[in-house]
Amino acid sequence: MKLYIAEKPSLARAIADALPKPHRKADGCIYVGNGDVVSWCIGHLLTQVDPEAYDPEYKKWKFEHLPIIPENWKLKSTPRTSKQLSILKKLIKQADNLVHVGDPDREGQLLVDEVIHFSGVKGNKLKQVERCLVSDLTTNAVKRSLQQLRSNQEFIALSTSALARTRADWLYGLNLTRVYTLQAQKSGYQGVISVGRVQTPLLGLVARRDKEIEVFVSKPFYEVEAHLTTLKPENVAAFTAKWKPSEACEKYQDHEGRVLVKKLAENVAQRISQQHAVVKSFTAKNKKQVAPLPYNLSALQIDAAKRFSYTALEVLDICQALYEKYKLITYPRSDSRYLPKNHLSQAGSVTRAIANNQPALKKAVSNADISLQSRAWNDKKVDAHHAIIPTDKHQSLTSLDTASQNIYALIARQYLCQFYADYHYGECVAEIEINNGLFISKAKAKISDGWKVLFDKQEKDSYLPALSKGQKLFCDKGEVIEKNTQPPAYFTDATLLAAMSNIARYVKDGELKAVLKETDGLGTEATRAGIIELLFKRLFLQRTGKLIKATETGRKLIESLPEMLTLPDMTAQWEMELNAISQKEQSYQGFVVPLQNQLKSIIEKAIADGPRALANLPSSGNVFKKTYRKKSTKKGTFKKKGS
Repeated sequence: MKLYIAEKPSLARAIADALPKPHRKADGCIYVGNGDVVSWCIGHLLTQVDPEAYDPEYKKWKFEHLPIIPENWKLKSTPRTSKQLSILKKLIKQADNLVHVGDPDREGQLLVDEVIHFSGVKGNKLKQVERCLVSDLTTNAVKRSLQQLRSNQEFIALSTSALARTRADWLYGLNLTRVYTLQAQKSGYQGVISVGRVQTPLLGLVARRDKEIEVFVSKPFYEVEAHLTTLKPENVAAFTAKWKPSEACEKYQDHEGRVLVKKLAENVAQRISQQHAVVKSFTAKNKKQVAPLPYNLSALQIDAAKRFSYTALEVLDICQALYEKYKLITYPRSDSRYLPKNHLSQAGSVTRAIANNQPALKKAVSNADISLQSRAWNDKKVDAHHAIIPTDKHQSLTSLDTASQNIYALIARQYLCQFYADYHYGECVAEIEINNGLFISKAKAKISDGWKVLFDKQEKDSYLPALSKGQKLFCDKGEVIEKNTQPPAYFTDATLLAAMSNIARYVKDGELKAVLKETDGLGTEATRAGIIELLFKRLFLQRTGKLIKATETGRKLIESLPEMLTLPDMTAQWEMELNAISQKEQSYQGFVVPLQNQLKSIIEKAIADGPRALANLPSSGNVFKKTYRKKSTKKGTFKKKGS
């Protein structure tokens, strides 16, 4: 008997639908026509035990216990999951062969692996476990996945990466929450100081941005525009060029190169007025812009926030329903924006489904050229899962709510972009000398829409007359344009997600910054929405319209903690190393041992510093008591003391 172990009941039902009939439903499983069985997890059936399971003394929080580092890690079932775990253990024992059908990501890999190992599977039976990667729950897609089984041994590194993250989060969150809570209580604070390796730096990003805005003082800066005309009587044309200050002006500029001294700008404007000018160089090039890649989860959440003001969690929930309930899109928790080349053969059926499901995109489908192969089709950049795209299922969307229709349309349009030509445009750049000063004029104009025809917003064309090197011009006048520096913008859902995805911009360490530009951001695709939501639940963040700001409690917490815990550097380093583990470029021990040593140093410093740094926290501790032990599901929210 072959046992298929799915991550959740909806996936199990989709697998059973692709297997021989008749089917017989039993308690916690489905028997299929050829004698095989499909069963399922309910997210994580197992969870880390509490510290007191290692030593009853740990139930009471004391400095002398820290850091708590288990020698032999233990897992346990929960009352909610114990029955299904027992069913699975019995079926695993009876089965001759096992097929792992967790979600195609590191968390999905781990949660089924945990059950297999917890059930005592060893030797050849363990080596012969097969892996089925399902990204599309339509029956035809599942059948294709079942015909392409791989050895589960290929995914050991992915599972190890998830295991390292789970244990590291337990070590970090539990130990630091205890040490800083104990210190705060010495100062009279009655609540729990919840510290997480992702949530705390994210809160730090928002709190620091809020403070930057509060202390920001706007300053005027000045630009100079030259109003120019050509001298050819048969073809007189007027245009403007912008002054490019020389190195001699650097002392009058800020770090962004803006001129801060009005008299300097006025002097330049005066010197160029009613003066002859000459074209030093003129380039006119035809350029192209390739289509944007299909979505991963973060990119979809960012676009949905910009276009519809949806929160990250709203988008994730909608996507889960479109994937599991309606089977209209592929696996949504993907961090990939690429597609396997063999998926090209399904382009016709997928585009026909889009035309059927979304009438507004019928014309876009009819104009698509499915013989085109964009950069998205790249096997080297696809492993366990691929970009989020529509499935080939035909279904009217009228029964779906507006938000679900909007998200489906975004995903469909992004997919259709792959079958449109590049956007072509012309770009001209002129360098002009006026009385020894350099001025630049640029223009850009569309040649052909290409994929941009699918989007409402079109760029406005600008033009320059045809110029040539050495051509004489005349500057009618120089104009000083006064502007004011602007404070950074408050975070929104879109910009906060973008910050998490591109965390290198906020990392202080130069070497780490350079490395992180090519690696993961803060948190993962599957967890970012949950991290943001957690900070709202703990009343560390608040919304003002579309703006996201830190609450007074959140700001005070960041001010009270050591800076290193509130910066993204360390957790971004973690994500980089966890990714390296999944790519077999780093070992579990190589990640965990240095982490344990660092944890000891942080705790020693926290104890040595005393409670002074935490003395000014607002007394709203019961907020943390309520949320600190809140249980959660696998993805989208956090497990107790994790994050």
